[in-house]
Amino acid sequence: MASAPSSAPVRVRFCPSPTGNPHVGLVRTALFNWAFARHHGGTLVFRIEDTDAARDSEESYTQLLDAMRWLGFDWDEGPEVGGPHAPYRQSQRMDLYREVAEKLLEAGHAYRCYCTAEELEERREAARKAGQPSGYDGKCRTLTAEQIAAYEAEGRASIVRFRMPDEPITFTDLVRGELTFAPENVTDYGIVRANGTPLYTLVNPVDDAVMEITHVLRGEDLLSSTPRQVALYRALAEIGVGGGTVPAFGHLPYVMGEGNKKLSKRDPQASLNLYRERGFLPEGLLNYLSLLGWSLSADRDVFSLEEMVEAFDIAAVNANPARFDLKKAEAINADHIRLLDVKAFIGACEPWLEAPHAPWAPDAFDAAAFEALAPLAQTRLTVLSDITANVDFLFLDEPVADEASWTKAMKPGADALLASVRTRLAEADWDAETLKAAVLAAGEEHGLKLGKAQAPLRVAVTGRTVGLPLFESLEVLGRERTLARVDAALAKLAG
Repeated sequence: MASAPSSAPVRVRFCPSPTGNPHVGLVRTALFNWAFARHHGGTLVFRIEDTDAARDSEESYTQLLDAMRWLGFDWDEGPEVGGPHAPYRQSQRMDLYREVAEKLLEAGHAYRCYCTAEELEERREAARKAGQPSGYDGKCRTLTAEQIAAYEAEGRASIVRFRMPDEPITFTDLVRGELTFAPENVTDYGIVRANGTPLYTLVNPVDDAVMEITHVLRGEDLLSSTPRQVALYRALAEIGVGGGTVPAFGHLPYVMGEGNKKLSKRDPQASLNLYRERGFLPEGLLNYLSLLGWSLSADRDVFSLEEMVEAFDIAAVNANPARFDLKKAEAINADHIRLLDVKAFIGACEPWLEAPHAPWAPDAFDAAAFEALAPLAQTRLTVLSDITANVDFLFLDEPVADEASWTKAMKPGADALLASVRTRLAEADWDAETLKAAVLAAGEEHGLKLGKAQAPLRVAVTGRTVGLPLFESLEVLGRERTLARVDAALAKLAG
């Protein structure tokens, strides 16, 4: 059974920053939070971390919402939905953060630090040379009123630091078990900049406390900051901010890319847009991403989101890094394409049958012809964008044959073989089985088996050496257009 408190409804949050394009690591985090919330009948809070004006953008914010909708994630509180803790954009909650910072100062949980950047670096370097921890050394922790007045008189700027307790911080990670951090490794840290702007280190715990978040499921890269946040949650409870509980944490494993390096949002294969543009199904991509740290069972990789929600257990997430394997992602997506009913498959293909993807004129598209071949195409696609090249021969005036395909198929004797094929096709009834028999007979005349006999015909008619089943394709293309293309190929060979 998945780990969840029995005393309070589950409340989790997904809180991305609107910077750049959404990436697959972010999607994996959203997926695990969504599945956890739905498994426990809990609440998913979608919150936007947009306090960094220099990096955040409205374009990225819009892309985030669009990505969540495309993936099929529904959220219970957040942008466009509202909720009891609105607003859900941190840039609109600054007054709350400033108020909480003042309360922390008044209660002694925080203090003003007047150290300059140069002084801090000088002391850190000295600590490193002495083989000691190089975190903040607490110089401003116990300033007297006179010392503070002197710094103020100098015109020194100050940040607000949180005062970490002088004792180990221990918590139980839902993925990694019990963890303990020694005080010398988790020193006092900044929560408000010198210009008065609250930092991420303050605003996220404050929002978690106010929004009564019960579980925080996030990436392993944030694990080192967790003891700081645990201490801050406890301080917030003391000053009456939020419901007074510390969330349970679960840190999800790294997603590794090429060369066993952590997959960066700057890596091309990390971009969610790449998978949308190639025609991944949301359910296919999410199925694969769920396997990066979790599995439904040891012998089953393909499953629905509903099945994932039913079975999801955060305690079953593997703490070891997971490697992103594009080939496996494509294979799982192909399985999901084949699981669609034909009508849904046809609908899913529509964007790749229109401009700008389709190379044919809009009025050249024949829906009936496409529907006739759709079931055959469905069994062959890896991603939906593959459909364009598979059916373009149906809607183009002439097939598109690259030189390599032409050379491969049109070997010496191809002209005589094609002529024999053309004669038999012209006399055949126009159905796939009869057409196959005609080409088989023509091949036998030339001492060739079916595979070699149909190769020149395929390239003459479709422009490609591989594709949909040839004889079903000829049946849909029709006698007149098929023979015209064979004639064009014969003319090219003669010339």
